[in-house]
Amino acid sequence: MNLPNKISFTRIFIVPIFMLFIIPLPEWMLQSSIFGFMSEQMAAYNNFIINYGRYIAAVIFIIASCTDGIDGHIARKRNLVTKLGKFLDPIADKLLSTAALIALIQLGDVWGWAAMIIIGRELLVTGLRLVAAGEGIVIAASKLGKIKQVSQVIAISAALLKNFPLSLITSFSFDKFAMFIAVIFTIISGYDYIAKNLHVLKSEN
Repeated sequence: MNLPNKISFTRIFIVPIFMLFIIPLPEWMLQSSIFGFMSEQMAAYNNFIINYGRYIAAVIFIIASCTDGIDGHIARKRNLVTKLGKFLDPIADKLLSTAALIALIQLGDVWGWAAMIIIGRELLVTGLRLVAAGEGIVIAASKLGKIKQVSQVIAISAALLKNFPLSLITSFSFDKFAMFIAVIFTIISGYDYIAKNLHVLKSEN
């Protein structure tokens, strides 16, 4: 397995680690007699996750997001592009953001409709790229797509951090504002991809 594919696998492996820090154990597990022998340990774990977990998760998310695209860049630069890499790279790119959005919905920190638009757009564009790939067409990332990605990372990071450190000086809900902006760029970039590549769906060959 080459270096780009190892990086992609690492980014995918990070997702369950991220989830361990962001989501506390469910109440039914804490109260279940099945896990009674370790109830104190689980309570301590939950206390740690509730107080500090999301900040650790935020660090994991930000670091992983900053490495987004490195595997693909190395593969192209070193001529290490493989079918496995083409399969793993888009999964690694989207999986962490999707996991973060779902976790934040469960915690009540992100609007469900915002997550639906963001995840739906990613599925739509990924499907379009798969169809294009079948026609031998490569749909490159656009400037709008990159702006969309940056806006999503900022919004999700702000939600994970509960607006820290801005929360120390203002009560302004920056995370909500940033998520709204991210949704706008998500819609615009999604429309841009479809409008510019609609011919792929109309092709009969």
